Amino acid sequence: MFKTHYAIPGTAPATLATLAVPCDAEKPVIKLIEYDLNSVVEKTITSAADLPTVTDDGKVRWLDIEGLGDAELFKALGEKYGLHPLALEDVLHTGQRPKMEPYDGLLFIIAQMVYRDTDSQMCGEQVSMFLTPRFLITIQEEPETDVFDPVRERIRAGRGYIRKLGADYLAYALLDSIVDHCFPILEAVGDALETLEDEVLERPNATCVARLHEHKRTLMQLRRFVWPERDVCNSLLHDETGIVAAETKVFLRDCYDHTVQIMDLIESYRDVVSGLTEMYLSAVGMRTNEIMRVLTVMSAIFIPLTFVAGVYGMNFDYADGKMPWNLPELHQPHGYLGCLLVMAAIAVGQIMFFKRKKWL
Repeated sequence: MFKTHYAIPGTAPATLATLAVPCDAEKPVIKLIEYDLNSVVEKTITSAADLPTVTDDGKVRWLDIEGLGDAELFKALGEKYGLHPLALEDVLHTGQRPKMEPYDGLLFIIAQMVYRDTDSQMCGEQVSMFLTPRFLITIQEEPETDVFDPVRERIRAGRGYIRKLGADYLAYALLDSIVDHCFPILEAVGDALETLEDEVLERPNATCVARLHEHKRTLMQLRRFVWPERDVCNSLLHDETGIVAAETKVFLRDCYDHTVQIMDLIESYRDVVSGLTEMYLSAVGMRTNEIMRVLTVMSAIFIPLTFVAGVYGMNFDYADGKMPWNLPELHQPHGYLGCLLVMAAIAVGQIMFFKRKKWL
């Protein structure tokens, strides 16, 4: 799920120090992709000393760092490329709100990437980006758990515009992949809500409520990440540093539209969850009312029968039946049967009366 690492309270700003909560951060895996219109080169970098130098040779370089388990590497990264310590602090202290901040000669972008794991559970992690005109650095929390494989395949195959434009288009492609991977999760939530709607109508139970709360939590998490990512796309659209080219801004508008569409879906599904919760409460209330109505009718039928049986149970024969106010059935051979028939007639009459009143 979503993990948050924060600094020890009281630590000075821009300090890459030990985190307050011990974490199982993975040792960083560093991958470099260099490409232009005619070639693609992929490398794996094993140490900070092998980090590439930024040169204006027409190539786009994508340095992808997966894992946060080496603070010294990030210090070396900041020194080599002039990354601000406050930005590096936000990289290590994950759980940041998606944002875009301009620094001297680069843009610092934070996005929250969501995906489904092997158990179909929603997971997520922070993705940090440092964007310059010809160089892009991305930093992820864990290796081998990103949603960027389609982008890598497009770079290798040379499909689309990705090898024709600069690092700003690459940053857009990664953001677009992050945003678009929200759609399958929302589609799964929508299918689950449709199934759950039938169950709430036919078999409302406590399991339905638990699943409704699970979907509600998923939608809240998605909203918490997608809402500020919409602002990130909007900020890139209005970038005035010149790092984001006009050609890329055309594509960013499409990414912005996707975030708006996702927000609309999230709000719609949240309304559906609220409606299903109210439907569940109504269904349970109606079921309880039906049960109480049946029990009330049964009680109403047996009240006069109990009265008759109680009256007969209070009277006793003595003096050989010579008392004029004794129950006459006590000395008749079919008196007991007659009493039962009278009680049955009373019950049938009540049932007919309840049906005429539409209480049954």
